Amino acid sequence: MASQDWFEKDFYQVLGVSKDVSDAELKKTYRKLARKYHPDSNPGDAAAEAKFKEISEAHSVLSDPEQRKEYDAIRAMGSGARFTAPGGAGGTGGFEDVFGNVFGQGGGTRYTFQQGGDYDDLLGGLFGGGRFGQPSGGYRGFGGPTKGRDVVASTTLDFITATKGDQITLQTSDGRPINVRIPAGVADGQKIRLRGKGNPSPDGGEPGDIVLTVNVRKHPVFERDGLNLRVNVPVTFTEAALGATIEVPTLGGNPVKLKVAPGTPSGRVLRVKGRGVETSKGKGDLLAVVQIAVPSHLSKEAQEKLEEFAALLPDENPRDELIAKARS
Repeated sequence: MASQDWFEKDFYQVLGVSKDVSDAELKKTYRKLARKYHPDSNPGDAAAEAKFKEISEAHSVLSDPEQRKEYDAIRAMGSGARFTAPGGAGGTGGFEDVFGNVFGQGGGTRYTFQQGGDYDDLLGGLFGGGRFGQPSGGYRGFGGPTKGRDVVASTTLDFITATKGDQITLQTSDGRPINVRIPAGVADGQKIRLRGKGNPSPDGGEPGDIVLTVNVRKHPVFERDGLNLRVNVPVTFTEAALGATIEVPTLGGNPVKLKVAPGTPSGRVLRVKGRGVETSKGKGDLLAVVQIAVPSHLSKEAQEKLEEFAALLPDENPRDELIAKARS
């Protein structure tokens, strides 16, 4: 929703981007700044928290095409503009009242989200809990009823919920619950449009939508790679050298057994078919990345045996080819 301080705030400067910045570059820049200044990364740092809120506000406006257009138009008027509502005695009306008449809807709506019964404060950023819903949308002209203004909001899901899909509840400030079906495989930063769940129309038109940005918490073990799930799996030197059958974890299920071939190097990817992310578009695989685990402490006897083993190996440097390529 338009705000008086839009005249004073240069959102492009806040994010360090040009006025013709593309949507992709805007998103990339914002995510970089959000990671840098997020309160979770700067505990107790009031300046970082203030900066995070500032860049979140800037992004919430510039990332929405209609709000960005409205913002650019308002900024073009100049920072000295002020508004007086019509009426007697020179009474001064609120900025939002005036722009509510111009753009079709005054006032705002606050949303808080809950997942599993816990409420999140919606402040409008990329990380953390749910965020403050900011209405968007614009004036439709005189051709018919005006659609209600959209509400921009965000929420944070755990990794399994985002991967498997589930139903969550959005809770409005007036206590109205809205059930939302989260599709399986929703990605971090993805937007879900909830049609007809936004602000009502001021003149009998259809209601606006809620545009919900989903943020996904990182998993301590698994990482998304498209529809695949990637996991680093430690194996001992002996298992890698001689071969072995090992257990590999799966997301939300029992471990699966996987064969490690003799002579498997660190970094090799072992694939488990069909144990990745399953969506309507297909099913991914589980990618187990072999990581050779080197013991941090050796007994004297083990060290002596290892030295005997090393003496039996061919006298060659495994880095010779690497160094030769670097010089060519």
